[in-house]
Amino acid sequence: MNSHAETRTADAESAARGVAESAIPRANGTRSRFLRLRHQAAIKILGSTAWSLAQLGRIGPIRRASARVVERVVRRRLDKATRAWPLPPKVADDMLSLGRAMIWTSESILARGLVRGSGVRNTLGVLWHGFLTGGGTHPPQSEFKAKYGTEPPQLLVLSPTNACNLRCVGCYADSQAASEKLAWPVLDRIAAEATELWGSHLLVLSGGEPLAYRSEGKGVLDLVEKHRENFFIMYTNGTLIDDETARRMARLGNITPAVSVEGLRERTEARRGAGVYDKILAAMERLRRNKVLFGISLTATRENAEEILSDEVMDFYFKEMGVHYAWIFHYMPIGRGPTLRLLPTPEQRLRLWDRAEYLLKEKRMFVADFWNGGTISKGCISAGRSGGFMAINAAGKVSPCVFMPFSPCNINDYYAAGKTLNDVWAHPFFAHVRNWQIQYGYEKNAARGLEDRGNWLMPCPIRDHFAEFHKWLKEYDLVPLDDNALAAATDPEYREGMIAYNKEVARLTDPIWKSQYVEPGLKN
Repeated sequence: MNSHAETRTADAESAARGVAESAIPRANGTRSRFLRLRHQAAIKILGSTAWSLAQLGRIGPIRRASARVVERVVRRRLDKATRAWPLPPKVADDMLSLGRAMIWTSESILARGLVRGSGVRNTLGVLWHGFLTGGGTHPPQSEFKAKYGTEPPQLLVLSPTNACNLRCVGCYADSQAASEKLAWPVLDRIAAEATELWGSHLLVLSGGEPLAYRSEGKGVLDLVEKHRENFFIMYTNGTLIDDETARRMARLGNITPAVSVEGLRERTEARRGAGVYDKILAAMERLRRNKVLFGISLTATRENAEEILSDEVMDFYFKEMGVHYAWIFHYMPIGRGPTLRLLPTPEQRLRLWDRAEYLLKEKRMFVADFWNGGTISKGCISAGRSGGFMAINAAGKVSPCVFMPFSPCNINDYYAAGKTLNDVWAHPFFAHVRNWQIQYGYEKNAARGLEDRGNWLMPCPIRDHFAEFHKWLKEYDLVPLDDNALAAATDPEYREGMIAYNKEVARLTDPIWKSQYVEPGLKN
């Protein structure tokens, strides 16, 4: 990093610290602290109850019977939701399949004793708390709905630092060896406000490499430890997970690392560098030995799309390495060296959708495809949609999603002005994206029929509807998260290539959406 960049980073951190330590009050004052303590107590009670049941769950017949009971409860809740808001039968079936996979993954974890007791207690406590207080009945959710007329987001994606010890090909964040970071007081306040204002108990840590974060002597695991009422998913390259880090994650129990791979050794090292794969496997061994709940994160590209969900790859990670879940993110041409040539072809995307569905439904493996899972999430969940998320990067820029690298505002500026996350959420650009989501089909008690809803197999505004997104760039004063985002958005060849890609995906998936989702719903 050059001296100018160092000075700029130091000035930004100093300013952010000053804001966080100023006399600006927290959003809810004493009441917020009381609610937070109450939520922590509720999670501990629920976690202890869940842990007691988990001990009984070591007895095979009881464990399996309990899993079937939970499955029936999930089915009843889905049936109730479907009656309140008519959904295509296959959408409800897709949602149930993910629920089943989670239930039977949990059953397998208990059967094999794969996760440490603190991990089971904290994970189940947070999940049960969300399950029992869902639907806007949690006090912060109720207050948010009373003020804004909709339920709040359920999670935040935070990139505490843009620093990373690797230089992966096509990195969406274009991470650097040393770069920007959120000052610790700002990061801490964001995590607290998400719980206090939204009732959120789930935070996602991305990057850069989250474990490379340092501010005022603090790292991301200090954040995890301070906010024990929250559960953290951390996307990591795995190479910084040493023995002590794995032991600490096991003791904390409220964090799960998702380790990034591109398949097996050859594909992973082609993108991440020679020697990285052995470090990843060593990290997984440490996590497994310390009984940490962990998974993998796979980036699907044109080069590896045919193999990342193969039996060979899935069996190696799930059966041999002991991972419990897999997230798939299709390559998005943003960040470092963006190129349309790495996009999975529309045909590959369709095969990935079909294969992930098979793994979920037939093998009950917790495999979630971020872009192909629109039928499970009822479309795009970015921009702070009800039950969705927003993203804040290392410079404090807030965007609808990490894969939509444009921001209308900065959290540091909002805090300096005495504002909160709610004010960020209410920004006109985010409201515009949420309105687009509603018009596309995410709308409870929709007056129009199922046939008028958009195709949830291609729900992303930037990836699947680039022509629409390009209009937004002209309507709003958006700041690109990096120079690559600006160059891509203003490149006519890039724009035309994305639009052509969208049309071909629509040609392939519209008939499936109509025949498998819409038409069966119209018959009911």
